[in-house]
Amino acid sequence: MSRFAGPPHEHEPLHGRPAHAGALWSPLLRAGAFGALRGGHPGHPALGVTVPVQGAAELGRALDLLAEAGLRVTLLCPPLLATEASELLWAATRAGHEIAGDGPVRDVALLQAVAGQRVTAWRLPPAAQSGAALRELAAWGVHPLPPALGASEPGGTVEVTPAALPAQARDWRARGYRLLPVRELPGLREATPADLAQHVYLRLVEDRFTAQSHVIDLTGRADGVMRIAPLDHAPPPLPVPRDTPTAELHLHSPRVVGLAARSPLTAYRAYARSWADVAHALQTRPELADAQVIFGVSLFFGPMEKAGFTLVELPPLQARWYGLGFRLLRLATAPPARPARGCRRWPG
Repeated sequence: MSRFAGPPHEHEPLHGRPAHAGALWSPLLRAGAFGALRGGHPGHPALGVTVPVQGAAELGRALDLLAEAGLRVTLLCPPLLATEASELLWAATRAGHEIAGDGPVRDVALLQAVAGQRVTAWRLPPAAQSGAALRELAAWGVHPLPPALGASEPGGTVEVTPAALPAQARDWRARGYRLLPVRELPGLREATPADLAQHVYLRLVEDRFTAQSHVIDLTGRADGVMRIAPLDHAPPPLPVPRDTPTAELHLHSPRVVGLAARSPLTAYRAYARSWADVAHALQTRPELADAQVIFGVSLFFGPMEKAGFTLVELPPLQARWYGLGFRLLRLATAPPARPARGCRRWPG
């Protein structure tokens, strides 16, 4: 089989499909079905940047902006651009951008031939997700891209329009992120069923706890790991009156676990730098203005004592309960030890 040969098109018609059809595939793709990607290593401060371009004019404008910003990204290109903007696609390849498909699956061979690079990833919108489309991508060795994140996270993929690109790129860089095409993310891998379980845990447990406890996220920086929640009381066993306003420290658990999987020293340094974020929040956030005590239940009690905190022993039963919770949290958020087989090398 030649480089650009492939199976004949095999599409299920989109017209008349139920609105929820795409949602039926989402859990399977999050679990790695059809080689769907998960993202990169959560301990590396890298973002896989995707930029959708729908026409020749938008592609040309995006290339100009990317050149000005000194960025290489993943361009999400509908196959129609292979006939409408062949020279621009080839220019994108020469500039070092990744060309990924976008929309219903068709003309994979033509897109590859015109771009002069192998297409290894495709954004398949929910309305275009079907067994036939996913099988066709798998036959080509093309991986469905993971859903873009709503906020930047190390190792994640984000999407930005060409118009918003310059300002957003400056912001991400100021926060300490390296901006890369998706295929160059360190540790890029296919998803596994454990990733689906982690997604469910984060949505059902972490997100609900964050909303109910009014947790303030202080993780805007790539290596920020702290969060803090205002309380109008002092829970036991704090040695202060019950009605004392306090602030409870929390860690961004998946990020800490990802950093620790990369290097325990990297995780500790991120933890130490994040105290500056806590200090800034205490000085500037009105929700924290009345807090007289800052506390937290943490495995980092040694560094916290060195930072000036007073250690208070938890009751034995409560300590065992928290210990079990920490172990379960470690299992729920731990990244795989190595990339999934078949995703270790990404051809250009």
